[in-house]
Amino acid sequence: MTPEEQVIIIRLMENIVKAFPHTFIPLFAATNVFTVLPIFISLTEEITNSERKTIIRDSLLTALIVGLLFVALGKVIFKILGITEADFKIAGGLVLLIFAILDLVRHDETRKRPFDKMGVVPIGVPLITGPAVLTTILVLVDQYGIVPTVISFVLNLLIVWITFVNAERVIRLFGKGGIAGIAKIMALLLASIAIMMIRLGVINIIHRNIKG
Repeated sequence: MTPEEQVIIIRLMENIVKAFPHTFIPLFAATNVFTVLPIFISLTEEITNSERKTIIRDSLLTALIVGLLFVALGKVIFKILGITEADFKIAGGLVLLIFAILDLVRHDETRKRPFDKMGVVPIGVPLITGPAVLTTILVLVDQYGIVPTVISFVLNLLIVWITFVNAERVIRLFGKGGIAGIAKIMALLLASIAIMMIRLGVINIIHRNIKG
């Protein structure tokens, strides 16, 4: 490896480390495992451990594939639809804000009966990787790049996996009230991130018009 290649790799690693908090935290808030966890337990409490493991595997694999597809096709979608990065930041921020508000005001928890392939739908999509996560992924890829965004996405899925595997322990540790409280905090954080995205989009449009 030449010295120039070493410098490039070092700079790339530095950029990834710097961008990591900015990509991990928004995805953690968008995933909001503390909202998904009670629903997961409700959906799977009447099935065997082996069936639950299969559902966890299917759900995380589905969530990963859908997320990576959006990472790969995000720029293509922009070009086809003629959407600018600023446009998507504003639209994405509005969508995230709506989801955050719905999470903050939602009180009911619909109980559903277990069925085949529930790991794919609804747990994998849209509970784990839903519109909020997909919107966040596309905005973060544009803002910080593919590598740190994908790393943060995979790490968040790892957190979901650990939480699902230890679902009952997590519930006992925090209690249902504690889980609900943390979920609301994550929703409030997501709302703040949504406002930030809208602000950045508006600033980008203003700068573009000034230069034009």
